[in-house]
Amino acid sequence: MRNSRLSLSLAVAFVSGLLWSSMPTSTLAQKQNSESPNATPAQSVEPVVDIPPPPSEQADVSEINFGAIVRVEVDTKQPNYRVPWNIGGMGNGVGTGFLVGDNRFVTNAHVVSNNRLIYIKKTNDPRPYKARVVNVAHDCDLALLEIENSTEFKTAFSGVEPLVIGDIPKLNTTVIAVGYPIGGERISVTRGVVSRIDFRPYSHSGVDFHLTIQVDAAINPGNSGGPVLQDNKVVGVAFQGYSGAVAQNTGYMIPVPVVERFLKDTADGTYDHYVDLATQTLNVLNPAQRIALSLPNDDVGVMVTEADPAGPAGSILKTGDVLLSIDGHVIASDGFIEIEGERVNLNEIIERKFAGDMVALEIWRDGARQDLKIELERFLPYLIQANTYDKQPDFVLFAGLQFQPLDRNLMAAHNISDLQVRYFYSYYSSEGLYRERPEVIILTAVLPDSANTYLQPYVHKVIDTINGKKIRVLQDVWDALHGDFSEKGHEDFHVIRCLGEGRPLVMERATAREAHDRIMAKYNVNFDNHIEVPEILSVEGLFDDIDDDASDKDDTKEKKQEKSAKSAPEAIKSASAR
Repeated sequence: MRNSRLSLSLAVAFVSGLLWSSMPTSTLAQKQNSESPNATPAQSVEPVVDIPPPPSEQADVSEINFGAIVRVEVDTKQPNYRVPWNIGGMGNGVGTGFLVGDNRFVTNAHVVSNNRLIYIKKTNDPRPYKARVVNVAHDCDLALLEIENSTEFKTAFSGVEPLVIGDIPKLNTTVIAVGYPIGGERISVTRGVVSRIDFRPYSHSGVDFHLTIQVDAAINPGNSGGPVLQDNKVVGVAFQGYSGAVAQNTGYMIPVPVVERFLKDTADGTYDHYVDLATQTLNVLNPAQRIALSLPNDDVGVMVTEADPAGPAGSILKTGDVLLSIDGHVIASDGFIEIEGERVNLNEIIERKFAGDMVALEIWRDGARQDLKIELERFLPYLIQANTYDKQPDFVLFAGLQFQPLDRNLMAAHNISDLQVRYFYSYYSSEGLYRERPEVIILTAVLPDSANTYLQPYVHKVIDTINGKKIRVLQDVWDALHGDFSEKGHEDFHVIRCLGEGRPLVMERATAREAHDRIMAKYNVNFDNHIEVPEILSVEGLFDDIDDDASDKDDTKEKKQEKSAKSAPEAIKSASAR
């Protein structure tokens, strides 16, 4: 579940509990920029010495199944969004994992993100076992690993029982965090108390909110992916905490419902992601507002302020509807419901469902109650504000002009302050900007050459058209510059028009073509493009009404009607397939 309103500026300073033992300066800067403004890198977290409780309250660790808890060592390659053709910075880190089934180990997604090599080490066994990612869920910061050589697994873990998944622990009960945090090579055990169960942001993706459990056990770099135990059962997975400058002894674990959903989702070998109603709601606490909505004075209900047209509720819910219950659970006026004796955010019902599942809503509309059912699905437009992992940056380089699609990684790497770019970034989802531009293409750099002098003022501008072709995805840039496109009367020039700029960027075609290879050699560029079809284009029916290029303005009425009748894949085929 996501909250696009809060994703831009988290008011908390989260640090993931992954111990990085080596990270290039440029990579560290990129990581810092991609987090919230107050975030502190994991390296600066200082371990907090726990105050030992009285002997009578010490948790019993003698029966912990240490053989099922492993050290995860990872070599990484961090993408470079400023110089996208480069291999990126190298790094390595340490996390924790635990056995949950036959050659299946759970850890955090941020432990193995952008990996190029993974090793698993067993307690009291010096030998490293090469491993690989089976499934990864960046939206809930979980990953499933396996040892590549099944024979090695059977030998090394013969007689080792997987850890048993338990339940949500009660408040003020004792839990034990086990892992390999900073400060040593051997396994560590820390004891803490469950202090809060809440719906909070997951810092790995930067946009997703899920159920979390707060504990006062130290969750330090290296603890990530390790089990949090109660009565020798897993009640959570350690994953993030506040930096020492913000709070002391405050760590967070991923609770059992999130872990179980991940394991169930990946049981078929693929991960299908979380689903979303794609709505925004407002708590209805003000008495005058309740009277205006003709609501009973019973402290029940939250008002729908937005239902995204591309979301599953877009054609069903309306602005001003009041949600009274969800799957039979009464929604209080503060947006909370009661599940299993605990008050939790109403989104927890959606959290536990999968694509294709139905959710039952009771709403208040026009002074009367109505019952509705909505089929849930994944909502893709919000991903522009999510951190991206495990992929090479997309780009097109032409005659020194570097074009890239807008996303969170790009904003952080280039530190873009242009107001128009920030508008597209902030309102891409909520204002439906993705309908016209599935990818917002930015001119991110100009590699200086005599062929492109005086073009720096166009850097960080949104590209509207190139040679008369409307730019909706990155593939359009490649097609417009290498295909048979030109503006009428300017056939000998490349004409690039940016939003908000009266004067176009113009380059002579022959000069640009001659300069392209020279510039690539000068700047040691090995390839001039990397283009992947954006995932948002897979949404059926979302782009039925888009035109192919800017020259459509001259089409006849009949041609336009023919274009609008195309299916989504057909309408975008020329813009999305190389």
